[in-house]
Amino acid sequence: MTSSDAAPIDLERMTEQLLKEIERTTKSSDMAARLATNRIKVAVGQTPKEQIWALNKMRLYHYYPQVPPEQRKAVPILLVFALINRPYIFDLRPGNSFVEYLLHHGYEVYLLDWGTPGPEDAGYDFEDFSLKFLPRAVRAMQRHSKKREFTMLGWCIGATIVTIYAAMRPDDGLRNLILLTAPIDFSDKEGSTFSRWLNTEYYNVDELVRQFGNVPSTVIEYGNKMLKPVENYIGTYLKLWDNLDNPAVVEAWLAMNTWVTDNVDFPGAAFRQWVVEFFRENRLMENKLMMEGRIVDLANIKANLLNVIADKDHIVPNCQSRSIMDRVGSKDKKLIELKGGHIGIMVGSGASKRAWPMMEAWLSERSN
Repeated sequence: MTSSDAAPIDLERMTEQLLKEIERTTKSSDMAARLATNRIKVAVGQTPKEQIWALNKMRLYHYYPQVPPEQRKAVPILLVFALINRPYIFDLRPGNSFVEYLLHHGYEVYLLDWGTPGPEDAGYDFEDFSLKFLPRAVRAMQRHSKKREFTMLGWCIGATIVTIYAAMRPDDGLRNLILLTAPIDFSDKEGSTFSRWLNTEYYNVDELVRQFGNVPSTVIEYGNKMLKPVENYIGTYLKLWDNLDNPAVVEAWLAMNTWVTDNVDFPGAAFRQWVVEFFRENRLMENKLMMEGRIVDLANIKANLLNVIADKDHIVPNCQSRSIMDRVGSKDKKLIELKGGHIGIMVGSGASKRAWPMMEAWLSERSN
């Protein structure tokens, strides 16, 4: 082949591509500099709300309705998240907010924030949260909404707390119970990395609680991230790096990272109970968990039940969530398995197309 046979060089196209790459690099460099100097802030939990009740560190919020009274559902909903994370994950940011979605579909939405425990709160356990504090928040919601019946949605450890409440307070007005990635059944000791870690004799939970009182949020965060260390410590930042020229992706990453790193301490007594009575002894599923001098019997749950699990949940594997379906006394019960992870099913890019509509369709039929 002679030089005359070679394809001609398209200088115009090469120049155009070069200019585009320079522009992308410039945008990425500028964004990286702004991130490095902490000049970018992303607001989270922005849906308008009012505080209607408080107890110690806890706060109960009511979100202002977004539709006319005639379009609102008759049954209010109370959202309950875990003890170790901030509950604004339900309302991460405009356009990616489950709260916003519910409001636009006519629901009266309430949110319970457990707050940040101090040293004086280290003695609180699951009985306190499920049967002392949560019932008071429920009564405050009932007074405010002027409705006796209500829906309660619990996510992660929040789902465990509301499950205990539903079993011990079946006649207090709970019509619908929604569980999201609920850790309930710990019989499979090899079912998750957490199970393998916490069931070893070398994990001295008594000494941990004795030393710290409340288990520091940094310990909890480190444990969660070490479930997938490469993804959490490297992969997430590589994804950010590849999209520094895309403001929408950067804002979404910042919002999620804000929540992921905004953790609170785990009350000491509750943490010890979580490790010993739940993970190690599986008392709830084995009908041996005692509270208020009685057995917490899942068969006492009468509310309509929707159990939502994620197929790629590495924090609460499906084996910890499925089996409750055979134990509850609910006549109306449904299990939904969705694609996604422990948090991603509710705040990922596909949440508004999959999880939210499915949950709302089920709830709508039971909220009037």
